[in-house]
Amino acid sequence: MVIHNLANRPDLLEPALALGDIGAEFMQHDPIGDLTRARRLARRWPEFFLVVLDEGEPVARAVGIPLAFPAEDRTELPEHGWDGAILWAVQDALDGRAPTALCALDVQVARARRGQGVAAAALTALRECAREQGLSRLVVPVRPTGKRDHPRVPMAEYLTWRRADGLPGDPWLRTHERLGARLVKIAPFAMTITGTLAQWRDWTGLALADGENEVDGGLVPVLASTAQDVGVYVEPNVWLEHPL
Repeated sequence: MVIHNLANRPDLLEPALALGDIGAEFMQHDPIGDLTRARRLARRWPEFFLVVLDEGEPVARAVGIPLAFPAEDRTELPEHGWDGAILWAVQDALDGRAPTALCALDVQVARARRGQGVAAAALTALRECAREQGLSRLVVPVRPTGKRDHPRVPMAEYLTWRRADGLPGDPWLRTHERLGARLVKIAPFAMTITGTLAQWRDWTGLALADGENEVDGGLVPVLASTAQDVGVYVEPNVWLEHPL
């Protein structure tokens, strides 16, 4: 496999985007996430937008954003996880603050190539990219892929689930741990999505009832109020750090 970044191969953007998106339709409506749509990242930080090729065909992409961490005003990774990292990176870019770490936002593997070690290669490439750019850390707000099958299990409990060989029961967490990543902490408010009940019906095909509602692709239920005509999804993620 060969790795290119978009700074050197801007022609790979469209094939990289064709690999798909992470998550269900409702996941596309996080207002913070709008700041880091793939085309924006490709324009602003093409050196951190990697594409994995196998025999000339794009089989994965790995995208990161640079930010300052740790710093005097940032002694811990943000409780708001994915959203918080995006805000830090945007603040730093606007302020002209020099980054010291890379935060991985998106690793997407072609469906036909999943389970073949491609994701591990993409993560390893991000680590190498961070080193090459003079950054000292690679941090990742991980969205455990298996958690969507257990939306009512607290994340802290889910993290205790281990296989007989001691590795995490969750396949995406297992990939990271095999590469040497260490658990830092849970990010309880990693992504927040709000919408009217009509919007949630458009996004999920479901008419939400008062209280907790399980939706396809959700790591936790959506909390809805018919009186206030609102549904709120607050997703926890897991902060991991990879050794450089």
